[in-house]
Amino acid sequence: MAAAPPGDASGGERGSAVVDFVLVGGLLTMFFLAIIQLALVLHIRNTLIDAAASGARYGTLADRSADDARRRTGELIGTALSNDFTQDIQTREVTFQGLRTLEVTVKAPMPVVGLIGPRGMLEVKGHAAISD
Repeated sequence: MAAAPPGDASGGERGSAVVDFVLVGGLLTMFFLAIIQLALVLHIRNTLIDAAASGARYGTLADRSADDARRRTGELIGTALSNDFTQDIQTREVTFQGLRTLEVTVKAPMPVVGLIGPRGMLEVKGHAAISD
């Protein structure tokens, strides 16, 4: 029996392109979803950090209070993301690096793409110095 000439698909390699495509395509899809998940988590985290810091600075203005900081943080998060992320916003006075500061803490659910990704909560804090 003569060997099949090169380029002839009638040998034992028949149909292997479909299997290769499915295997590589599945891996690439999972890799792509993981990158999207990471980008989404980082975007949400950075937005929450910025809102907490801005709310803390707003609350330390001369005619503002901790309640104003909480309200402002919620408005910023609700505008940039969704009100689902504004459920747990807390404020308190703390000493941070030797200064009396207003601390705004935001706890929000971790965004998940599909069924993959981390579960749990994100917790971020923003600080602003309180002037006397």
